[in-house]
Amino acid sequence: MSDAYTKMLQQMMESGQEMLRAFNPAAEGIKVTSLEKMFPTLPKDMLEMWFGRTFNREGLDAKTRLLVTLAALTVLGAQAEPQVKLTVRHALAAGATQREITEVIWQMSMFGGLPAMQKALELAQSVFADTEEKNA
Repeated sequence: MSDAYTKMLQQMMESGQEMLRAFNPAAEGIKVTSLEKMFPTLPKDMLEMWFGRTFNREGLDAKTRLLVTLAALTVLGAQAEPQVKLTVRHALAAGATQREITEVIWQMSMFGGLPAMQKALELAQSVFADTEEKNA
């Protein structure tokens, strides 16, 4: 890797850590596996700002961006478990239905394989159950 590339990655990591501290100062020392506990589900307006208008004002809305993110995370497989759960929660908050989320995960079986799809479906179902429990 070039020095410029290494420096860029370091800056990205520092920026991410700074953002984490801004969202939740108590997050210092929390393990990545508990990522879903660090951040509450963001309000729909906040999701739209970050995943919609901020990055592409004339492009995709937050729901679509989150579904695309979920597709990519599904293909990554088990290495992205906390991120899958967080993205499913945010997709639901942005207006995605359980059916849409399930269809996106199923579609990724062709690219990530059946084990990756199965794991993502299990994670999504756990989020669905948690959401239904909280809404009951």
